[in-house]
Amino acid sequence: MAPSSLPRGMSCTTSPHQLVVVLMFAAAAVLGFGARAGAAQLCSEYYDQTCPGVHRIVRRVLKKAHEADARIYASLTRLHFHDCFVQGCDGSILLDNSSSIVSEKFARPNNGSARGYPVVDAVKAALEEACPGVVSCADILAIAAKISVELSGGPRWRVPLGRRDGTTANITAANNLPSPFDNLTTLQQKFGAVGLDDTDLVALSGAHTFGRVQCQFLTPRLYNFSGTNRPDPTLDRGYRSFLALRCPRGGDGTALNDLDPTTPDGFDNNYYTNIESRRGTLQSDQELLSTPGAPTAAIVGRFAGSQKAFFKSFARSMISMGNIEVLTGTQGEVRKNCRVVNGG
Repeated sequence: MAPSSLPRGMSCTTSPHQLVVVLMFAAAAVLGFGARAGAAQLCSEYYDQTCPGVHRIVRRVLKKAHEADARIYASLTRLHFHDCFVQGCDGSILLDNSSSIVSEKFARPNNGSARGYPVVDAVKAALEEACPGVVSCADILAIAAKISVELSGGPRWRVPLGRRDGTTANITAANNLPSPFDNLTTLQQKFGAVGLDDTDLVALSGAHTFGRVQCQFLTPRLYNFSGTNRPDPTLDRGYRSFLALRCPRGGDGTALNDLDPTTPDGFDNNYYTNIESRRGTLQSDQELLSTPGAPTAAIVGRFAGSQKAFFKSFARSMISMGNIEVLTGTQGEVRKNCRVVNGG
């Protein structure tokens, strides 16, 4: 195929397989199949000529940050998730309040919970020094999530790049992010609204295999599940007693607990074996298996039985999530500072 006949925006080296995917996205868009805007224009080689050291630079900054903060890999992965579920993967979660921006950082799911912003700033500063004005903040989140998972023992994948940064934020949408209190039906609706299916839901929930959670997100399960003044009946009694010691009634709601008590900082499939033992830490975790007739139950069982199957699906789902409503080409901008729009 001659260069002039490549799909618009494909300026980086593209393998035959990638080109097939690109053309499929383009065809789906023409036929109205709901392909995400701009997804066909992303490719893993996007910065090969303009910032060839991008992955090495991000990895160096993240490893340095991890020396002082064992939670940072999980936190950065979560930032990418919370960014993509709100008006697409456009770096909007990174914007601070301004005269024109109501920051998503103060939405209920993010305020006092989402973290890692200074590390993103450090990555951006290092990249601006090496290749100024080239790497977007949205792509920094995607690369940081990928490297964070890898450095924690998880799967590797080639992350498609070329996202541009948005110039707006949406705190209303951020207040409707998937919640640890959501039932399975609500989770399916929220994932479906951004083009993700049940396998994506179960695979991406597996990111709860590392990181921490505050007691405020656990205490309803322990003491007043669904307003019953009783604990969640799907929660293993021994594990409930363990969590109650760490999160007593009326205690510090910001106290931290391991999401996966077996390997809290490692990325593996223990999340699913915990769920099978009724030891899913969050309500939304256990819903994947314990909801009567759950179509997700078989997927939980498959991932519990095969870490390889989980890793393969997780990588695919991260790529799918990273394609949600991306800005490419001349859309948006490449921010100089991830916290403010250019000229702001």
